[in-house]
Amino acid sequence: QVQLVESGGGLVQPGGSLRLSCAASGFTFSNRHMSWHRQAPGKERELVAGITFGGGDTNYADSVKGRFTISRDNAKKTVYLQMNSLKPEDTAVYYCSAGARYDYWGQGTQVTVSS
Repeated sequence: QVQLVESGGGLVQPGGSLRLSCAASGFTFSNRHMSWHRQAPGKERELVAGITFGGGDTNYADSVKGRFTISRDNAKKTVYLQMNSLKPEDTAVYYCSAGARYDYWGQGTQVTVSS
């Protein structure tokens, strides 16, 4: 069955970095648009970044442009989110999703930015 497993979350100080990973299985990864989303307490889930199936095109929320980078390794069936210059407002549960219509979701990984 389809599985998306996120990892790499944790507690980090403001200004720090984290790299999230999402390992996929159960579908043809190289044919799917992939994306990262996040949901902070009391807020709606929002799109953070997306990447096309070939990796040639990416898009980002304005709030993370210049700080976050999405990438993928189709051979490893993994999508990554490199997060630099983290801010307290980046605190959220981060989810990866597969498909241009967000057909599949992972269980999420907590990212907490705090001193």
